[in-house]
Amino acid sequence: MHKTYFNWSSGKDSALALYKMQQSNAYKVDRLVTSVNSTFNRVSMHGLRLPLLEAQAKAIGLPLQTIMLNADVSMSSYNEVMKTTMQGLILKGYTHAVFGDIFLEDLKKYREDKLKEVGVKGVFPLWKQDTKVLLKELVQLGFKAITVCVNAKLLDESFVGREVDESFFNDLPENVDPCGENGEFHTFVYDGPIFKQPVSFTVGEKVQKGYAPTTNKDDNCFKKDEDTTWDTSFWYCDLLPK
Repeated sequence: MHKTYFNWSSGKDSALALYKMQQSNAYKVDRLVTSVNSTFNRVSMHGLRLPLLEAQAKAIGLPLQTIMLNADVSMSSYNEVMKTTMQGLILKGYTHAVFGDIFLEDLKKYREDKLKEVGVKGVFPLWKQDTKVLLKELVQLGFKAITVCVNAKLLDESFVGREVDESFFNDLPENVDPCGENGEFHTFVYDGPIFKQPVSFTVGEKVQKGYAPTTNKDDNCFKKDEDTTWDTSFWYCDLLPK
């Protein structure tokens, strides 16, 4: 079996992808790797508190390795930190890395290019699967998830801090991907078939936060001639460890 680490987001796509990897006889996933905003001690993008991420990994039963990144980390610095992290994992015998990506071609290519630089192979167990089917499968398998971040341009405050179930799926606007693959929403999974016990938490306040894109045209992951539309406002729901 290939020694494999999982690029863990703490959300539903990661949870479902890990579930599928655990059914495989070709890979042995024995480590979760997560990027954390060191300025706020929260999972990057998701805004999840670090203690809840640690409790989640403990409930799953896998060791967690965090990559601490400043809130204002540049793309070049990010790439360098990730490369150093991967090289360290290679020294521990890891040959494969898992991602929960579904259909974003540019993101997959970016990941594969960076992996190729260090000789690691990427595994994408959810790739090109129907996101409507995936969300229904997640619910049917018994996974429990709550939204922790939503794009304020596409979803209002009522969608953050909400359980991901059939009702949530039915209420999503038509222009929102069922799995939030375009960044429409992010989740925290706290129970399901990959867990030894559920993660306990309480729901805290909801806040809206705005962000400004970088003004350095050389420091982004887009081509210089692309017409990029930036989403800069998000609703967050703060979850508190019990």
